[in-house]
Amino acid sequence: MTGSMFVYDPVAPCLTEPQHVRPALDSIAGKTIGFIDNSKPNFNHLADDLAELLIAKHGVKEVIMRRKRSASEGAPEAVMAELVERCDAIITGSGD
Repeated sequence: MTGSMFVYDPVAPCLTEPQHVRPALDSIAGKTIGFIDNSKPNFNHLADDLAELLIAKHGVKEVIMRRKRSASEGAPEAVMAELVERCDAIITGSGD
């Protein structure tokens, strides 16, 4: 199933055209999951723990972690391109 949705990113210009959306995953077993660490305190600890659980309990094949320079900046285009190319799902989050 293909679809479109509007995506609003508070650090990027407003996207006025619908963007391509990947189909929802039926399962994360055997998939590659990416994490974007937003550089807030403790997010790296949460992401490390989640990565272990995803692999051990849910059969995730690989976890890729990338860190932004600061919480107020978007991830560099090269990082986003790599994660989009290599990952089946990407998680970004906050810490503190």
